[in-house]
Formats: sequence, structure tokens, C-alpha cells
Amino acid sequence: MARRFQRFSDTDSETKSEIDIAPLIDVVFILLIFFIVTTVFVEETGIEINKPRAATQQDLERNSILIGVTRNGEVFYGGSEIGVAGVRSTVARLLKQDPMPVIIQADRDTPTESTVSVLDEARQAGATNVFVSTIND
Repeated sequence: MARRFQRFSDTDSETKSEIDIAPLIDVVFILLIFFIVTTVFVEETGIEINKPRAATQQDLERNSILIGVTRNGEVFYGGSEIGVAGVRSTVARLLKQDPMPVIIQADRDTPTESTVSVLDEARQAGATNVFVSTIND
């Protein structure tokens, strides 16, 4: 009977509670993978362009061919200079993979002749949707 009223020792009654963080780490990694996979990667032209302002603006698809034209008439795609002569072959190659709009990002001080030459080369390569980009500040 003495056993029935025996008290537990202090070490038995003080159970240490621990937090298992293994599931938390798994959730963080799953969220990290989710955000990496769902991120849209935008390919820039590789040059800084001072864009003119426009009264109207149209949202375009994210998958597009971006071509930059500097104030000196230099033409860039993907960070490298392709020149006006390289626009047709570059656009034709990219359109074979997937039909996309072509966006020409021209500097504010670019001569109109340079911009129109790039636009003509893109159309001759088979592009049906060619736009000159502008920005509202």
C-alpha cells in the first residue's frame, strides 16, 4: 500500500518539452522551391535606355524578343551588339522556337531612321507583332 501513495521524483515530473523543427525546415524549402519555379525570368537588352514618354500604354506578354537601340544607332540583343544586319537572323531564329512579339526599346534620342530600320528587319524576319516600347514616368 505504501506504493500507492509514493510520489514521483522531481526528475520524472519535469519533462522537458522540445520543438521539432524538422517539418518547419521542410516547409521552408518547399516554399523556396515554389517561388523559384514560379518566378518569371525576363531577359533584358543589356543596355540602359532613356525611353520617351507615351500618352498611351499597352501591356504586352512577358515572353517577347527585346531589342535595344542606343542613341548612336547601335542595336543590342541579350547584352551583345548585333547591329541592324543581325536583327533579321536573330528574330527569325527565335521565332522558329516560339512565336513571340518583338519589342524594340529605342532611346529617346535615337534617330528615327535607326528605329525604323530595326522595325523593318524584324518584320522581314517574319515577326507579325512588332512594338516600339515607351514608358510613362
